[in-house]
Amino acid sequence: MSAGRTHVGKREMTTDETRFAEGPRTLLAPGLEISRIVTGLWQVADQERGGAELDPAAAAGAMSNYADAGLTTFDMADHYGSAEVIAGTLAARRDDVQLLTKWVPEPGPASEEAVDEAVTRALVRLGTDRIDLLQFHAWNYADPSWLDCLFMLAEHQVAGRIRHLGLTNCDAVHLDMAVRSGVPIVSNQVCFSLLDRRAAGAMTRVCRTHGVRLLAYGTLAGGFLSERWLGRDEPPIDESLTWSQMKYRRFIDRAGGWDRFQGLLRVVDGVARRLSGAPPACASIANVACRYVLEQPAVGGIIVGARLGETSHIEDNLKVLRFALDDEARSELEAACAKLDPIGGDCGDEYRRPPYLTASGDLSHHVTSFPAPYPVRRSGTAEYLSTGTPWEELAGYSRAVRKGNHIHVAGTTASHGDRLIGGRDPAAQTHFIIDKIEGALQSLGATLQDVVRTRVFIRDDVDWEPVARAHGARFAEIRPANTLVRANTIGDDLLVEIEVDAEVA
Repeated sequence: MSAGRTHVGKREMTTDETRFAEGPRTLLAPGLEISRIVTGLWQVADQERGGAELDPAAAAGAMSNYADAGLTTFDMADHYGSAEVIAGTLAARRDDVQLLTKWVPEPGPASEEAVDEAVTRALVRLGTDRIDLLQFHAWNYADPSWLDCLFMLAEHQVAGRIRHLGLTNCDAVHLDMAVRSGVPIVSNQVCFSLLDRRAAGAMTRVCRTHGVRLLAYGTLAGGFLSERWLGRDEPPIDESLTWSQMKYRRFIDRAGGWDRFQGLLRVVDGVARRLSGAPPACASIANVACRYVLEQPAVGGIIVGARLGETSHIEDNLKVLRFALDDEARSELEAACAKLDPIGGDCGDEYRRPPYLTASGDLSHHVTSFPAPYPVRRSGTAEYLSTGTPWEELAGYSRAVRKGNHIHVAGTTASHGDRLIGGRDPAAQTHFIIDKIEGALQSLGATLQDVVRTRVFIRDDVDWEPVARAHGARFAEIRPANTLVRANTIGDDLLVEIEVDAEVA
């Protein structure tokens, strides 16, 4: 099957050669060039789960081997054991490495002091005065404190303590919302593999709209996408597996089970064997799985985990950069993926709603509780909730009132404090409004599933369809009664207003 061609100088270059010619590095954001294969340090936490920390000097030495081979970019987080300390030890020895880290706070509001403490802690552990990329994880979009954290992190960026801001495990709707609200997001780190292709849909469209790059993890599904597991019996999900393997065994189950996964492995193995006969390729199942994700639109880099001091796959990782998939390979892989059950929901949903596709199968390794997004005042037999907007105090009303099993949520707009969320995009505003309503319901012991009636008001000059589609995306399985009305809503920038009634069973 012939590949498409593009002219370069006096010779023609095939599409496949063009992909290969992208090189081993990419500009993730202004002033931040990274290796397209990023070495992930999540396994440090697994290596330390017995309680003993890795020796920082020895582990940094193992990292240095990756950097010597040109794999100079490393990804970690505040909760990956001593990964930041190890990376800081490496950075003290050499100045050619890029250190990407994350802040994953406990659910609930964070003060300016807490944000400052988190940034300072990362700076100290990394031994630097500016973090190359700080990626933020939000647990509950119905609690607007996730946006408050981003706004405060953006202030630290302006102060020069952070070079760039990213997100991790953010879905498409809320990535779009954050960018339209003025947060300078440059990347989003999400799960993306032959097994899990959620990022190929709405996420990719949003990234390409805003110029955001994806950092893809889970490309090898904890190592299951390799020859080691081809033809093997299904392993149980227990302590005989690494945390990464326990996590991705759950993904395999959701994708249709072990037998169908073996079918995928056989196809990938066939592609790898054929490509290995076409120099300069010498491909393995893992190479093909990585290359598939690396070639996806919006992907800036893939994250391949390392167990520092135990195993090294440096040379095998470098092979990913030495070949490209041809049209035949892509068609075979797409056909094989189509035989799997798609992983449901959007990127990051595995950390926010059942089924929790985590190592433990729940959130016990991550959080202890979820505080109510908004304060509730009780008086007699009723409960009253405020979201703190100036309108509530000015006009003397509550955002929501619960009496018995009935909850009434007042007309709600995309205002948050003195900020407009979602910019002047009606869909983004609608999603934030529904988040805000969901937060009110959660605080009063209810959920969106309890909503029986919605009323939507839009300004005369606003297109109704994006608003209706956003409403449809959030209430598709709930189907409350609904009315949409054109009205002169208060505030030129407040394009949408929604009120709801809910009944708790």
